[in-house]
This record gives sequence, structure tokens and C-alpha cells, in this order.
Amino acid sequence: MRNVLPDLPLPDVAFDAAALARPLDWVGMDGMALPIRLAGSEGTPMLVPATVDVAVNLRTPASRGIHMSRLYLRLQQALTSDTLGAPSLRRLLDACVTSQDGLADRANLRLAFDRMLLRRALRSDNAGWKRYPVQIEAELSEGHLRLTMGFSVEYSSTCPASAALSRQANARHFSEVFADRKSLPVETVHAWLEGEGGMVATPHAQRSRADIRVELRPAFDELPLESLIDAAESALGTPVQTAVKREDEQAFALANGSNLMFCEDAARRIAAVLAGDARVSAWHVRASHLESLHPHDAVASVSGRNSVP
Repeated sequence: MRNVLPDLPLPDVAFDAAALARPLDWVGMDGMALPIRLAGSEGTPMLVPATVDVAVNLRTPASRGIHMSRLYLRLQQALTSDTLGAPSLRRLLDACVTSQDGLADRANLRLAFDRMLLRRALRSDNAGWKRYPVQIEAELSEGHLRLTMGFSVEYSSTCPASAALSRQANARHFSEVFADRKSLPVETVHAWLEGEGGMVATPHAQRSRADIRVELRPAFDELPLESLIDAAESALGTPVQTAVKREDEQAFALANGSNLMFCEDAARRIAAVLAGDARVSAWHVRASHLESLHPHDAVASVSGRNSVP
């Protein structure tokens, strides 16, 4: 007859006394794959995949470890049932602290995900989806929530120096071709400009990226992600496109021609937008122009803090 052992409580060595006892700044888990709940463009909630890091402090020196499974289960439940925003992040971080039964009094959460936005074409009746990488960090300490949001936007940048040199080369070529003509009908000039010989030099342009990081004021409940993306793209004037017909490509060329910019110009344009936003307390911008002229990139960065409104 087989012996049946009685059910015994499972051991929990996390309660063992810690060797070399001391408190720890942060203990937690990195790189968890979890869905998060976002508000869609029309208010309809949606779940998107995210990479999640979470940590709490271990404030009691003699305690060996924290309750990590409790953190995971709370994240899994809260991130899918509560739409992401400042209030939901505060509740989640508070729950993370409470789950530790006095071992912690601070919590930190980092989320990385892609926000997909449907963008209209410049002229045609089309639209396409654009991907915006997003990072959100929230920290709750002594009842105060610190909320930081980062995102990236891609745009086209046409070099002002190259544009000036191209205009000079085209003007010189025009003078050479029509040197023996004292007057020219408009139709002749128009036809020449439309032909391949009418443009012997073109300025170089490249896909570029602005990496933006903002610290949000706690008075605002919503995460102003979409509105800040819109503001940055509007300031730059040449966001990359998705669905493109010929009329859209021509409109894009016109936009590039009227928005010549160095990386320094791009950084200043976005900085001007963020410096005037009452929702933002501090900001950092890095503009990277992935050069088509050089095998290296041109970069500019700027940061600042906004006064209390």
C-alpha cells in the first residue's frame, strides 16, 4: 500500500534572512511581453503588444527578496482592463507597492510599444498606417507620480546648402543654354524647365528622425501622445508618407522645397512647440538626419524645462 504524505505548505525562501543585509534601490522584472489597453483614435479601446519592465524598492534590509509573481499578476490584470493614462498608472503602481506587504514604498514601470495611426494622403483620397515607437515610464514615490513619455517621428529633410548650390548650378546651366537669346517666350522657358535638361542639379534629402522625450505635469490625466505627435509633424512640415499616388508625391516634393532644414532647424522647430505646451514640464529633442551625402549622420539635440503655468 502506497504511503500518502499529507499536504505541506510550500517553502518560501524569500522570507529567509538576507546575507549581507542591506536595502535595495530596485528589484523587479524586465522584458515581459504583455498586452496593454489603449484608447483608439475614435475612443474605441484596443489591445496592443508591449514590452514591460517593473520594479519596486526593497526597503527592509533583512528581507531576502520581493514577491515577483504578485507584480506580474497585477500587471497582467490591470494593463488589459484599464485604459492607459495617468490615473490608471497611479493605481497600478500603488497596487504594486501594496502587493509587497510592507517590503516596498516605491514602484517603477516602463512600457515600450508601437502606436499605429491612420494618416491621410497629402492630396489623393487615400490613407495609410504609420508606426510610432513609444516609451512610457511612470514612477510612484512618496505619493508623487512622475510620468515621462518618449516617442519618435520620421520626416524628410532637404539640405538648405545643397538646395542653394543646386539653384546656382541650374541658373548657370540656363544662362549657358540660352546665352545667344536676348528674349525668350514664356512657353519656351516652360517647356525647357519641364524637360530633363531643365534641371541639372537637385538638392539632397534624406529620411530623418526626431526622438522626443517629455515629462508630463501630474495635473493632466490623459497621455497626450497623439496630439504631441501631430504637433511635432506639423512643426517639421514634411512627415514621411504611406499611401502615395503621383499627386501626393508632387505635394511632398513641394513641401520639401518650402521646408528646407538642417538638423539644427528641426530640433529648434520641435523645441518651440514643446516649450509652449502647458502639459509638459520638461523636454528633450534629438534630431537625426540620416545623411544621403555622407556615410555618417548629422544630429542636433536640445532640452529645456517649462515654467509653471
